[in-house]
Amino acid sequence: MKNPTIHSGVYTLKLMWVLAILAAVFIASMPQTARALPLFARQTGQNCVACHAGGQFPELTPYGRLFKLTGYTMGERTVPVSVMGVLSNAMVADTSKTDDAGADFQKNGQTVFATGSLFLGGKVTDNIGALTQITFNPYATQGVDGKFHGHTNADNMDIRFADRFVDEKRDLIVGLSVNNNPSVSDPWNSSAAWMQYVPSSSLTSNRFIDATTPYPSYSTGGNIAGVTAYTYLNQSLYAEFGGYSTSRGLLSFMSAGLGDDRTTKLRGINPYLRLAWNHEWGAHSLMVGTSAMAAQIYDSNLDTSDPTTTRHTRDWKIDAQYQYLLDPHTVTGQLVFARNRTRYSDAQQANPTASAFVDAAGNPLAGPNAEDTTNLMRAKLTYTYQARYGGSVAFFNRTGSTNTANQTSGYDPVTMSITSDPGAQAPSLRVGGNLSGNPATRGLTFETFWLPTQYVRIGAQYTAYSRYNGASDNYDGFGRNARDNNTLLFYLWAAY
Repeated sequence: MKNPTIHSGVYTLKLMWVLAILAAVFIASMPQTARALPLFARQTGQNCVACHAGGQFPELTPYGRLFKLTGYTMGERTVPVSVMGVLSNAMVADTSKTDDAGADFQKNGQTVFATGSLFLGGKVTDNIGALTQITFNPYATQGVDGKFHGHTNADNMDIRFADRFVDEKRDLIVGLSVNNNPSVSDPWNSSAAWMQYVPSSSLTSNRFIDATTPYPSYSTGGNIAGVTAYTYLNQSLYAEFGGYSTSRGLLSFMSAGLGDDRTTKLRGINPYLRLAWNHEWGAHSLMVGTSAMAAQIYDSNLDTSDPTTTRHTRDWKIDAQYQYLLDPHTVTGQLVFARNRTRYSDAQQANPTASAFVDAAGNPLAGPNAEDTTNLMRAKLTYTYQARYGGSVAFFNRTGSTNTANQTSGYDPVTMSITSDPGAQAPSLRVGGNLSGNPATRGLTFETFWLPTQYVRIGAQYTAYSRYNGASDNYDGFGRNARDNNTLLFYLWAAY
């Protein structure tokens, strides 16, 4: 039976769009000063399309990249505060193949306040500036009574010192960035930190939306602490190098709001490198680049006493971004290929955990891998007209090695069946389960959006899967297919 929640959510969806249209009409009647992140717009006196391609925050134009690389210091100091919030409604194609739809698809088809952020930053001195984000998640945890509880924590943070030297022969920008997320300092949106930018809810009904599809990333994740040095020569050659470690001491604020169990713990200093070539001509700009990071990550965030409990990761990426910016048209194309290699800790390899599952004949599964590799290709093309109307299409394809350690569904050795009964010796996971132990996931996301003003965006995304968790059909062992995860998302995103 197909998803009954989609039909029951029609009234909620209509209500959402009535509210969205009323809000848009109200805001459209206000003075039409175009804005991006409002604190930066106030500081520079520029409208949003000066810094953001087609007004699409946070996708930067050449001017926006210069603003960022010069340390957010262009313009005059002003009120250094902005806020941002998102309403959304996600509807999964099929919610019937589950033991508990309420848990597996929380608030499916309902309009929710997905997330909210407070931004502090802008110009501090002529050479020092910052962008800091603090985010509130209304659905961070759920109690035994079913009620959700919100939580606030540090999000993206980038504090800079920069200087610019211009003469007849050169235009040189040099700077330092203290930040908490590898590539958050990057000025191109094909970088890992910025390619995905529509904020999403942590509700399980949102697990298949575009924001949770495979994106380029670094194994360390965010909320760590790093210092990088960068240079940008003649608006053509960009180089950045630095290192990251656990956020602690003076830099502990970069993981504020996250307990030790949720903060990545790194051993030593972990190097990061970014190189890019950029060329601008007329209304066009083209960037081709590469980036890499090596890291040693503790298996447990709560125990860093044993150096043999660190896994070694190597992330390497090549990326490209093309922009055409000539009013009223904006076109942006992005392409990324990312490769990750993870060698598991000496402790894990010395004492491997055998899979609790068996094969269909009752034989034990192969032991866990000592090393895994994943590859990701992601491409996106966006068009915007008059900085008001637009759409995009994105393709994603993740492949990688099969590992029984990643298998969360399979045959129970006692019953020789696939069961989700928690009392079984080897219960399998529905919906999010993986029967093959392979990470392969592939699909497309189509999006259309409208900006009634430059600080309100109303959009719809449809994400369609042809492969999920290693298979097109029956990927969790309970008959769930990749296409069952297709999801329609409506959102209203506003900043002030």
